[in-house]
Amino acid sequence: MNKEATSGVRIGEDAPSFELMSDAGGKVKLSDFRGRPVVLYFYPRDDTPGCTIEAKEFQARLEDFETAGAVVVGVSPDGIELHCAFAEKHGLEFTLLADVDHEAAKKYGVWVEKNRNGKKSWGIQRATFLVDASGKVAGAWPRVSPEGHAAEVLEAVKALAQSEPVPR
Repeated sequence: MNKEATSGVRIGEDAPSFELMSDAGGKVKLSDFRGRPVVLYFYPRDDTPGCTIEAKEFQARLEDFETAGAVVVGVSPDGIELHCAFAEKHGLEFTLLADVDHEAAKKYGVWVEKNRNGKKSWGIQRATFLVDASGKVAGAWPRVSPEGHAAEVLEAVKALAQSEPVPR
């Protein structure tokens, strides 16, 4: 976990707000989760190898995240139909948000120019942010390797849960 997240997002500051369409239907705002820690993970595309590994690892630990009081939310530029198919195919039970206009990705500094084999294009830089119950950025992983990442984030969520006062 890094103290400096990405351009535009700093540990200890308010997490950038957004409103995006959810795979469950309807719009979701980050503030809808106020009162609970949020694991906000950005990923490039549904049903690609790395994104599938990452999603399945978050799903495998979902009960542990929930026990620690956290909600897991995945964000990619794919549309709702692709999110729904991805969730159904892999049994994902957490929220997936469609950031088709890159609104949230730009605010979090993860909509970046990529260079693959000399070809430049724009896309999501795989990254995760931990937002505390009050809406502040408590942790950030600006460049993520999918394997083992969910376990690392879970440890940070557990540490955060131990340090936060119990809401009354």
